Amino acid sequence: MNSPADALAQVAADLRGLLATDALAGLSDASRAEALAGLGEISRLADAGIVETAATADTEFGHRFGCRGMNEMLRRAALVDASTAARIMRAADAVQRETNLVSGERMPARWPAMREALLDGAVGVDGLLAAVGPLERARDRITVEQRMWADANLAAFARGDELPGADDVERGKAPRASAEDLKQFAAALAIALDPDGAEPSDERAQARRGFTIGRVRDGLHPVRGGLTPELAAQFQLIDDAYNNPKVGGAPDTGVRFTIDDDPGSDDEFNSDPRKVIDPRTPAQKRHDALAAALGIAARHSEMPSLGGAAPTLVVHVDAADFAAGTGWATLPGSDAAVPLNVATHTACTAAVQRVLFDGGRIVGITTTDRVFTVFQRRAIVARDKECLIPGCHVSATWCEIHHVTEHARGGPTHTDNGVPLCWWHHRSLGQSGWEIRMNGGLPQIRGPAWWDAEQKWRTPRLSTLDTRRWRSQTQRNVVMQE
Repeated sequence: MNSPADALAQVAADLRGLLATDALAGLSDASRAEALAGLGEISRLADAGIVETAATADTEFGHRFGCRGMNEMLRRAALVDASTAARIMRAADAVQRETNLVSGERMPARWPAMREALLDGAVGVDGLLAAVGPLERARDRITVEQRMWADANLAAFARGDELPGADDVERGKAPRASAEDLKQFAAALAIALDPDGAEPSDERAQARRGFTIGRVRDGLHPVRGGLTPELAAQFQLIDDAYNNPKVGGAPDTGVRFTIDDDPGSDDEFNSDPRKVIDPRTPAQKRHDALAAALGIAARHSEMPSLGGAAPTLVVHVDAADFAAGTGWATLPGSDAAVPLNVATHTACTAAVQRVLFDGGRIVGITTTDRVFTVFQRRAIVARDKECLIPGCHVSATWCEIHHVTEHARGGPTHTDNGVPLCWWHHRSLGQSGWEIRMNGGLPQIRGPAWWDAEQKWRTPRLSTLDTRRWRSQTQRNVVMQE
């Protein structure tokens, strides 16, 4: 029987032989798509082999080959850079099976189902880290049973297997999930398993927030610090408005002066009768000043438009949570869940339009116009978040709004009939094989055969990830195991 080294050498020789010819250059479109899928599987299996080899090595392995540790060994043996080697080591830590010191038996991995998904080529290093990352950040606040439940669901999602609690229309085998899909799914599971995690995280973030402009160096002032999620999301919207290729670019930034009608007041330096000194640090004051400036800039008449209006921060919050005053909110452009008070505060600034959801459906917005209004666009963006075509992650703020049932055929200009599509997918929809329909106010996709051999209607995960459902399933799962 060949040794592992001989088997790997044979695989490398076969692949090298394929690349030495012009076979790949002469492929048809269908064969090229198949080749990409096959090479992707080989790449993921190679990732798995490297991770498993590193995970099963002892701590002195690198030292015996003249390296400072496994990171250097990976850089030299696999010819990768330090950051890639570090990612491999993080993946190895997630799937490593430690040895029981008493019995000598190998113990289960921390993420056993995701380990199997890695070893059978369903995910590579990127997919593994994207899946376990959000839940590892909550590892001190979730139980072992909850982690095992999430592990099983993540592995099923990665393979395209049926998920627990799936609707009838979603049952059966689906295409495998990309690393981006896994990251989004894992983030939703993390919120469901750790619903109160945003509050202590926000408290720590508030204490560490800051914004500092350094001394000029070579004509530039260095900037450093950390921004809260709502401020970062607001800045991202402004950045999108300035850099969106559909607009004319930034306005003239020439300085303008206005006359101060209020020459001042006779207030004392500290008008607070308690004479309490402002507890904020200088860096925190600069952060808060930037927050105020960005809010004003977003509403200024000279700010370039985004989606037909000024860049407007939309805070996503469940209607029941908003009414009860509990739960969490999410922000476009930020992976962080924030406390509900962020939504309340932002709504009071008059810089946002509140879009409330009830059971996943947009509530209270109607129109008869053919062109979707600014308010309808914001609601659809809040619901779908990105281009509806699976795997296309163009932000919905950059997308065009497509009438699912054409207006000419009686389709209403209503949020129940509009979905975001990037320019290319909108333009090529009639020839690409993708089909779209609405079911109870929610969009559904049916992909071409190369993407989904079963040709089923499927609801995009970003439109239907209901963290309450995952939370209730998790609670039932834990009770059953107890």
